[in-house]
This record gives sequence, C-alpha cells and structure tokens, in this order.
Amino acid sequence: MTRCFSPAGIPGPEVAQYYQRRAEGGVGLIVTEGTWIPIASASNESNVPNFYGEEALTGWARVLRGVHSAGARIFPQLWHVGQIAKPDINGVYAKSEQMMGQLGPSGIVGGMGILPAQIASPATLSEIDKVIDAYALAAESAQRLGFDGVELHGAHGYLIDQFLWSSTNRRTDRYGGGIASRAQFAADIIREVRRRTGVNFPISLRISQWKLHDYAARIVETPQELAALLTPLADAGVDIIHCSQRRFWEGEFGSDRNLAGWVKTLSGLPTITVGSVSLRQDVMSSLAGEPSQTADIDRLLDLIERGDFDMVAVGRALLTDPCWTEKIRRGALEELLPFDPASLTTLT
Repeated sequence: MTRCFSPAGIPGPEVAQYYQRRAEGGVGLIVTEGTWIPIASASNESNVPNFYGEEALTGWARVLRGVHSAGARIFPQLWHVGQIAKPDINGVYAKSEQMMGQLGPSGIVGGMGILPAQIASPATLSEIDKVIDAYALAAESAQRLGFDGVELHGAHGYLIDQFLWSSTNRRTDRYGGGIASRAQFAADIIREVRRRTGVNFPISLRISQWKLHDYAARIVETPQELAALLTPLADAGVDIIHCSQRRFWEGEFGSDRNLAGWVKTLSGLPTITVGSVSLRQDVMSSLAGEPSQTADIDRLLDLIERGDFDMVAVGRALLTDPCWTEKIRRGALEELLPFDPASLTTLT
C-alpha cells in the first residue's frame, strides 16, 4: 500500500514504527509498500521510498529491526512504474511530460482508448538490461540487510505488467509475441535475482488481470494461456505468486476458483490471494468515497480449507486497523474497523 511518507525517498523513524505496529498486531509476513529500484525511469513520485542509496537503506534497516523484533518477517516490494501516469479516481489518465519520458516495452499506454497508441519509443535491449540489473541490485541490498525475501511488483499496469499485457507489448523480439514470450522480461528479472541471491532467498511476484486504469483488462483469457505465462516464471525460479484481485471471491474462467487458486492448480507454486479481504467495497470504490463496511470471512476460510491458496494478504483493512490479525485470531470480527480513507493521510 503506497504511503508517500518518505520525503526524498528516505523512510524515517515513523515509517519503521508504522510497520512495527502491524508486526506487533500479529501480521506474519509484511510486504512493504512499493519501493523504487535504482534506476531513474522507475519513479514517478518523490515521496515513495527508494530501495537504494545509503540514507534510504539505513532507513530500511531500521524498519527491518522493528519488524523482526516483533517476530514477523518482511519482504521489500521492488517497483518500476514503467510507462504509466496516475489515474484520477475514475481511472482516467492525465497525459504528462513525466509520463512521456518513462520506459515501456512498446512506448504504448493501453486501456480504455484514452491516449494515442504510441507516445514514446519502445525500450531498447540495453535499457531492458539496465532495468533487470536494477531489480537484481535492489534484491542484493535486501539480502545484505537481512530481509527475508523480496517481492517484484508485476501487477496493476506497471512495467512488468506492461510486458505481460498484449495491449502494451507489441514487440517482435524475444520479449514480445505470445504470452510465454511476453513473460520473458519477468522471467529474466527473476533469473538474475535468483543468480545473485542464491537458492534460499524467497522471490515473490505479484500479478493481476486488472489495471488501475482499466478494470476489465486481462492478460490471459483461458487456463491454457495462464499455464503458458506461469511456465517461464517457474523455470526462472520464482517461489511465490501473489495474485491481486479487486475482489478475492470472484472466480476466473467461469469457475468459482479465483486467480490464486488457478495459479496454484496450474503451477504447483505457493500463492497469495488479496482483494477486499474483510471489506464489502473494493479498493477503487472506497477511494472514491463510498462508505466502507466490514464483511465476514466465511468465503475466505472456505477457499483456504479447499486448498486454493496458501496465504492471504490484507491491505486497506490493515491501514486503518493495525490489530486486524490479532482480532481475526480471536474470532472478534465485530471489533474489526472498516477502512477509513483518513488512514491515507497519516502513518498510524
């Protein structure tokens, strides 16, 4: 959950306290907010934390100590936004000079037909190599500091996702074409991170069908296409697939099995599900001002017991309620707090 409370990319003591509170509240594994990898094209917001540079890494070492002292584990989420701009709350892009200078597989921002198809030159192979190196450098830093693994943000329309999605990837080299070829960029990142960090350092990849600017977007239409996407990722050495949905209870491919369930079935890899856990409204509805309400977790428990996924991620509910996990463990659902958009304005 992007917080934007790290001026000049430096996470301060209040950021460490924010994460430690969630660990003390019973969270077992914290995946941090997105953090910029060490390459200029990654970033579109100066208050999002860097995962490079002495000051930023000192700040992350402080975060790490606090989380570990509370008995939890922590992965930094490594992030490159690619050729994307912030949508307004209805999903409409504002064209900007900053977006024009960002890196993308084909120089295209896809979805909803709002922008011209071609707004910049495609990334060169040299530029792609530099991005892969930047991901690996950040992962090396995480391992050196003592983090418990890393997550690569490959969802929601950001750079890795732009390579996966046919609307934004029209390349004709090894990184374009069918879904397996479009997955090669993610696979190359995973492979290089694995080479530099060894076999015992967990690598998670977050994926999604939907994009922040196009809720109806789909990178795969069938289980066969999903299997073709997953094969190169598994071969490259990914350990966990983190499957983001707006609503975790919605099934894929006409079934009652959600994205995490299909990924686990097809790949055998551990999966994480996420999307409006314990809330009735999805993320964009609540950010648009629709009053939030808590919801039961019976469906979630049914899917866990069926073996559809291995872990559950919680976003907005934990922003408002640092003790969410402890309340769930006690079965005190009546004590859960609904998401409050005011939580976005502070680090409580």
